[in-house]
Amino acid sequence: MAALVSYISASQLLNLNETKVAIVDVRDDERSYDAHIAGSLHYASETFSEKIPGLVRDVQGKDTLVFHCALSQVRGPSCARLLADYLSEVKENTGIKKIVVLERGFNGWEASGRPVCRCTEIPCKGSLV
Repeated sequence: MAALVSYISASQLLNLNETKVAIVDVRDDERSYDAHIAGSLHYASETFSEKIPGLVRDVQGKDTLVFHCALSQVRGPSCARLLADYLSEVKENTGIKKIVVLERGFNGWEASGRPVCRCTEIPCKGSLV
């Protein structure tokens, strides 16, 4: 059975403890020319399922993962479900307690005046605020 995915607003995201949150951008090529949320990790949806173990390693110490794509209608929720399903199968303690999807995705984040980063560093070393 596929895992249920819940959503989080941009305001709610900004109120979380940033040290415990990882933002996972699953947009494909558009990330490179549309900018991104500062500090986000990039795991393109095209190759997401094969890179899940690497993501789990990259988010050690984080307990909340926030997924998004451009609008968070297809790629963000489906990748969030893939991770939830993976975690339920591997049965290891990853420390991940919550997997959510950012409402309205990157486009909504940017349209609401939230800060975006245009760096080309991978991973982005920026922060949410």
